[in-house]
Amino acid sequence: MNNWRPGASFRLLQKRARMLKDIRNFFAERDIMEVETPLLSRFATTDPHLDSLQTRFRDQCLYLNTSPEYCMKRLLADNAVPIYQISKAFRDNESGPHHNPEFTMLEWYRPGFDLQQLMDEVTGLINMLMAEKHPGVRFQTISYQQVFEDYAGFNPHAVTVAECLQCANQHAIDIPVGLGAANDDLDDWLDWLLTQLVLPRLPRQEFSFIYDYPASQAALARIETSSNGYPVARRFELLYGELELANAFYELTDAAEQRLRFNQENSQRTSMGKPTIEMDTRLLTALEQGVVDCAGVAIGLDRLLMVLSECHSIDQVLAFSWQQA
Repeated sequence: MNNWRPGASFRLLQKRARMLKDIRNFFAERDIMEVETPLLSRFATTDPHLDSLQTRFRDQCLYLNTSPEYCMKRLLADNAVPIYQISKAFRDNESGPHHNPEFTMLEWYRPGFDLQQLMDEVTGLINMLMAEKHPGVRFQTISYQQVFEDYAGFNPHAVTVAECLQCANQHAIDIPVGLGAANDDLDDWLDWLLTQLVLPRLPRQEFSFIYDYPASQAALARIETSSNGYPVARRFELLYGELELANAFYELTDAAEQRLRFNQENSQRTSMGKPTIEMDTRLLTALEQGVVDCAGVAIGLDRLLMVLSECHSIDQVLAFSWQQA
């Protein structure tokens, strides 16, 4: 309790400072404007898989943001220019080798971009950051369907819960409490098989873009029909080995659809025994006014620094983890 020293070495603190400087230069060269939005909000996230940290001001309950996304979309509704932000974000009940309840997020939005253009820009950013010590790093781009077919042996858009259970048994994958035969939530099964079977088989020292997730995992992405005829969420995730670094959407801009998804997420929270969350009406009003077609991405900068510095724990790249604060 009396150890006052930083958890990260001075060399890593310098590397973080250099990374932030290089990121800002990258966006300045592309004329993408840096913005700031509040960390405190009257609204929490309705995402059933995320929990917001709470605080109070003048007896009013406020929430620390899990992402600056909602406010940044409100900025886009007012002025359709490319923007980025380096922001603190907060998530309750997240702690471990790759998680800290307070972390640094880079988020940016590109009006007029599709997901491929955004992947290209993400690739450019990471190549720039890694050029000094890791030149020639490799990237692969693979669909969610293909990565499951390659490593799990089934099409995730056509599989059943029973088949997921059979796959887990065939590969001797431990099934956690709550995910037994009685659990009929296909997304829970796919998420578990993804982390336990699929991601560990990705190339360990390469970046992988996985795109076109199941429509039921759309979050804030648009749903469209894939070339294979399945409804898919137009989103991608970027991983280094099995470490998730980024999550991106071809952004949903339909206010009615967004309201429906907020309600669906609250229903899911109820079924999970979690409290419902008041939906962000300011975001819905901004969407009604009109947000330009765009693609947006969020990158966890602490995890990216782990990759750049070849560290294995997030505590190694933080000046002070939550236990030291």
